[in-house]
Amino acid sequence: MGDEFDMVVIGAGPAGEKAAAQAAYFGHRVAVVERAAVGGAMATSAITTKAMREAALYLTGFQRRHLYGVSLDLDPRVLIDLLRARAADVGRAMAEGVRENLDRHGIELVHGSARLGPGPTVAVEPADGAAPRVLTGDTVLIATGSRPFHPPGIPFGDPDVLDSETARALDRPLRSLVVVGGGAVACEYASIFMALGADVTLVERGGRLLPFLDAELSTLLADILRSSGTRVLFTSDVAAVGRDAEGLRVELRDQLGDHAVIRPEKIVFAAGRVGNTEELGLAEAGVATDARRRVLVDEQYRTTAPRIYAAGDVIGPPALGSVSMEQGRVAACYALGIPFKQTVNPLIPFGVYSIPEASMVGLTEEAARDAGHDHEIGVARFEDNSRAAIAGSTDGIVKLVARRDDRRLLGVHILGESATELIHQGQAVLHFGGTIDYFIHSTFNVPTVSDAYKYAAYDFLQRLQGRGGVRPV
Repeated sequence: MGDEFDMVVIGAGPAGEKAAAQAAYFGHRVAVVERAAVGGAMATSAITTKAMREAALYLTGFQRRHLYGVSLDLDPRVLIDLLRARAADVGRAMAEGVRENLDRHGIELVHGSARLGPGPTVAVEPADGAAPRVLTGDTVLIATGSRPFHPPGIPFGDPDVLDSETARALDRPLRSLVVVGGGAVACEYASIFMALGADVTLVERGGRLLPFLDAELSTLLADILRSSGTRVLFTSDVAAVGRDAEGLRVELRDQLGDHAVIRPEKIVFAAGRVGNTEELGLAEAGVATDARRRVLVDEQYRTTAPRIYAAGDVIGPPALGSVSMEQGRVAACYALGIPFKQTVNPLIPFGVYSIPEASMVGLTEEAARDAGHDHEIGVARFEDNSRAAIAGSTDGIVKLVARRDDRRLLGVHILGESATELIHQGQAVLHFGGTIDYFIHSTFNVPTVSDAYKYAAYDFLQRLQGRGGVRPV
């Protein structure tokens, strides 16, 4: 039984780790093949980027300068060294947690590059140059994740032309930076480097940031970024990137065809991802992929090949670590007939770790309208919240979307510090089919930012009476 397993998992990121642990918990023999560090992009990129954000805020006092008229004034190179050290510490801790979880469940971790074979089998070329192994599994789960998409014609070999993974390896203080993209990662990087004192230009080919967000929050975030000093350019794209005697040269083109040239120290492309699948031998195994090499699966996470499943970023959006974990668990249950988790939560919270944070769950106002709901909204602004005033984090809102007739909650949208934590209160109400009355009748600690839920609910009631925006007593 040395190389025979109930499940062989390829990839030790969020989906692979949780799928393996789920299977092992129910008594199955599991092997995980990983060619790099365990933890995947969650440990090496996503978590470390968030750590960079928190370190930047703490070390610069970015959001507190206006409160007390003082700020930390560290030497820029010392600041960068501290920030990188903190991000590395967090990444190591996350990876160690994954290793401990695999050990705790008795899962065999095999280091090396994997390739699918018949049976299904997985051929592993060990990273240390040892003899190849062939692992036989009753089932195989592909959880190899994704990596940044590199638009053609962009010279990523240039040390100052970065993608969303290499950008975290900040090697010096920056005076200027261009960030390309309007998604979560682009907004996060733009915010981090802005807090570190760089002159940031955010370039988005569409007409708004974070198009999955409620439009009001999207517009408000762009306004806040601009007020903090970020240059936000919509309906613009990068026509060319090169280097001349003066340094890096970035040519921008807007929707009218007009061109402009800017000269940042670095440029970061955060414009989507592609699946890590090209070395797996998917075509030979009968596993279909899309144009960005992402694996195609059905509702049970089955691929087009028998007994081969896939989960996580490698199957495409939403490409969230939280969702990848759940997909891995559900896929393991279907693959091995475990009567436990059969679906991924349909009410997924989305979180963006920009400055300030943004988060949502449920229907946006636009989606509620398109779905035919007779709805109304309720809004509470952080500038009216006592805890936000104490903390100096007064940018942002809590926005509720609910039906007019029975006041059933349809969606929650938050822009502001701790939005990614606050969202779960609204998510819980959505799960039990609750109404905005829950917030009306709840007693919240004061001062807390959570109290904004109550005032957003009151605003909803007032809007029903044509008195929206009137402050409740």
